[in-house]
Amino acid sequence: MAAVGSIRTIPWSWYTDPAVLELERAGIFRHSWQYVGRQDELAEPGSFLATRVADVPVVLVRDEDGTLRAFLNVCRHRGSVLCEGSGKRSTIQCPYHAWTYGLDGSLRSAPRLANESDADQAELGLVALPLDTWGPLVFVNPDPEAGPLSELLGGLPERVAAAGVDLASLRFLQRSESELDCNWKISAENFLECYHCQVAHPGFSAVMDVSPDAYLLEADGGRMSQQSPPRPEPRGSYDPSGEVERGQFHLLFPGTVVNVMPGRPNFSIGPIVPIDAEHTYRFLDYFVAADVDRSWIEEALAFDAQVGSEDRALVERVQAGVRAGLIDAGRLLPESERLIAHFQSLVVDALG
Repeated sequence: MAAVGSIRTIPWSWYTDPAVLELERAGIFRHSWQYVGRQDELAEPGSFLATRVADVPVVLVRDEDGTLRAFLNVCRHRGSVLCEGSGKRSTIQCPYHAWTYGLDGSLRSAPRLANESDADQAELGLVALPLDTWGPLVFVNPDPEAGPLSELLGGLPERVAAAGVDLASLRFLQRSESELDCNWKISAENFLECYHCQVAHPGFSAVMDVSPDAYLLEADGGRMSQQSPPRPEPRGSYDPSGEVERGQFHLLFPGTVVNVMPGRPNFSIGPIVPIDAEHTYRFLDYFVAADVDRSWIEEALAFDAQVGSEDRALVERVQAGVRAGLIDAGRLLPESERLIAHFQSLVVDALG
């Protein structure tokens, strides 16, 4: 094992430089699976949902045959974004010049195209994007050559199921959205260690055992995982007793977060998305078992919101520090922060 303090972080300028973010968008986010929504949002043929994978506009549709599809949400004519929001429709029509596409992505009609152009209408359909699912969860990858989502997930679905969480039986509870004044990597790295928990999350640490011997870390390719049991005698505002005995917290590179808390069957998932070099958008979709009582849900959401509020202060203070620009890089503890080291190695490898 390397000596403590011997691992340098990536350059701190990478957390503030817009040019680095453009490289990350091109080299990482446009080649990665990211969670975008739920199948029940597109339950019926004709359903559509406009979303994004980082800076890539995406539209999800369920076609007339019930097939779930993802397309680049961009008109092939002059590049207008096609759809906003969600709903039902039999075709997708560009609001700029009325080029009209079927839900299979084919170009159905385009005013004046036949009279003024020799373009082959069959070649002007929407650009299809790889789509894959994990139970009720929908993922999209902007890379047309993307491998299957299962390569990224590895044994995660089995691990979640073994914990007593049946995704298919959970009900969607709510989506929580936030914007953070920090680089996306700072948000991800904060998630990837609990070295800070004893100091910065007293409520979380009163419930969960965050000692090094109990709080387990594991890196497997693009999946970085943390597991922890509750304390033998937890105290505080959250009751961890129930069917789910351990907490598990995963990051699917580059930024899809997956959480399962001990207690009643629960699950949350959502992406970490760069807005610009120093601002990040996040959302989390929360799911619970159908029979979970409202008081436990309110307790769990309040607990999570408290941790989120504390994390916001932490990551924004880090951004303010690295922005100063007078220190080249930081140091990582080789064991307690090894998931951050693994994450940073994936970033460096992706950028070449």
